[in-house]
Amino acid sequence: MSKFFRKKNVDELLSNKSGSGQLKKTLGGFDLMMLGVGAIVGTGIFILPGTVAAIHSGPAIIFSFIIAAFVCALAAMCYSEFSSAVPVTGSAYTYGYIVFGELIAWFVGWALVLEYGLAVASVATGWSAYFVSLLEGFNIIIPQALSGPFNPSEGTFVNLPAVLIILIISWLLTRGVQETTRINKIMVFVKVGVILLFIVVGVFFVKPGNWQPFMPFGFDGVITGAALVFFAYLGFDAVSSAAEEVKNPQRNLPIGIIGSLLVCTLLYVAVSLVLTGVVPYTNLNVSNPVSYALQVINQDWIAGIISLGAVTGMMTVILVMIFGGTRLLYALGRDGLLPKFLYDIHPKYKTPVKNTWVFAIIVAFCAGLVPLGALAELVNMGTLIAFTIVSIGIVFLRKNKEIQSGGFKVPLFPVLPIISFIACIFMITQLSVHTWIACGIWFIIGIVIYFVYGQKHSKLNQK
Repeated sequence: MSKFFRKKNVDELLSNKSGSGQLKKTLGGFDLMMLGVGAIVGTGIFILPGTVAAIHSGPAIIFSFIIAAFVCALAAMCYSEFSSAVPVTGSAYTYGYIVFGELIAWFVGWALVLEYGLAVASVATGWSAYFVSLLEGFNIIIPQALSGPFNPSEGTFVNLPAVLIILIISWLLTRGVQETTRINKIMVFVKVGVILLFIVVGVFFVKPGNWQPFMPFGFDGVITGAALVFFAYLGFDAVSSAAEEVKNPQRNLPIGIIGSLLVCTLLYVAVSLVLTGVVPYTNLNVSNPVSYALQVINQDWIAGIISLGAVTGMMTVILVMIFGGTRLLYALGRDGLLPKFLYDIHPKYKTPVKNTWVFAIIVAFCAGLVPLGALAELVNMGTLIAFTIVSIGIVFLRKNKEIQSGGFKVPLFPVLPIISFIACIFMITQLSVHTWIACGIWFIIGIVIYFVYGQKHSKLNQK
């Protein structure tokens, strides 16, 4: 049994970063913040504030976002300490390998493969719907057969826009991380610019009377709202997957992780304040609350710009999630738990080109042909499993005398990591039974792969 819980040596991990398989260090703190904002802010910012305010929180939704941000910040601080102490690609998978051993690390890595893969596929599907709608505004019609998953009874055979956006962004990622982050920055600036435009225009139409009553559903409604909007913050963990491509990781990784969470919290709170101030919260239970608010104040001209922001916003999420997924496969290949070619680095671009295309083709197939609505919640399960391991792992990390960390430290240790651990467990219990069953099937597949291939080819077998 002991071989299933063999642990990675920290000094070896850090020394493995050199050699022919080395990734190129080009990213600074601001680059990482942009990656984080790109991953976190998707279409949720245009939908969640309205629907959650109408049903659960009222104008007090701002407190729902702040409470959810606090819970995420606990996990973010744990990620920051781990990433600055062990700046190695693999995120929660690698951290689990150090403190809990190989089998637990494999489960975390397998959960993250699911998270990144399904996140890309489901967001690409949503992007396709927005993109098709945007083209229709210019009288450009994509045939129905090419704009939905395989379902002949409804006349759809493949979601071509979803497939193409995944392949295009994957190609960009193979060209080099520095070039990719430049493109990501441009898209993040467009996305944030559109959000700020809504805030600036909307603030002139705010009626303070719409904020009364401020907490119509009581504090219980605020907490329920916090549980729902919690998932709007997921994505910052992908920042830590860039660890080996970061200059001065002890300083820059915490800036990227915590900074992106702070920026997104400010945006969510500002949008919520303006939205509930412009329109009574009772009227916001619609599929497009931001667009609806703009119609109420006769500012329809911004609606097209909002659609552009939504399309751009989802592209950054796809980009960062593919980035995180391919870096995870890189780490799994390096450790021998998956085939070695996943660890290959292109000699010119210094990116894992082979594993990028493997990941892209599989995910594009899912996005193009498989209805993903029922599986989208699995993204949350994969993320929360990683959060749970990282949160409790900090307690064991501090006891590991091999690690000399002069970087970020979680304050109020061990209270905050334990609170984070408990909060993540609670969030996992709130997921549906169908999600638990699907996750169980995924882990059974993972167990088979580990025992048939992974544990036999593990690099730790060479010792």
